[in-house]
Amino acid sequence: MQVEDDIFDRTDADYLVLELDNIMVPFFIEEYYFKTDTTALIKFEGIDTLERAKEFANVDVYFPRNIADNNIKSEQETLSYPMLVGFQVNDIGKIAYIDHQTENIMFELEDGTLIPASEELIEDIDVPNKQIKMTIPEGLLDI
Repeated sequence: MQVEDDIFDRTDADYLVLELDNIMVPFFIEEYYFKTDTTALIKFEGIDTLERAKEFANVDVYFPRNIADNNIKSEQETLSYPMLVGFQVNDIGKIAYIDHQTENIMFELEDGTLIPASEELIEDIDVPNKQIKMTIPEGLLDI
C-alpha cells in the first residue's frame, strides 16, 4: 500500500476500508509494517493465502471516517459481512471466508461447512468477543 499521509502516526484503526468493484468494504488489520516511508505492507484477518492477497493488489484503501468513535454501537451499525471473518458461529466453528459471488451470501467455516449469511438467521453479533449467535434450521448442517 502506498501511503500519502502520516495518518498511521496520528491515530490507530482496527480496520481499513478497501474499494472493491466500486463498493467500500472494511477489513480488520491483523498486522502491518512499513517497508519504506511511503509503502506499508498490511496483513488483513482472514486473508491467509498469497492467491487471496493478490485479489487486493492495486485497490484504493481508506481509513474509516470516524476512527475516534469506536464504541460498540457504531461498530454494529457499520458492520459488514467481510468484517465477520474470524468470528465464532455458535459452537460450530469460525468463519474463514465470506462467499459473496452469488446473490446468496454464505459463511464458509474453517472446516468447509457452508451456512447462509442470512440476516434472518443471525440473532446476535458480539463484536468485542467475535461471536455470532445464529438460528440454524434443523438439518441444514447435514447437507
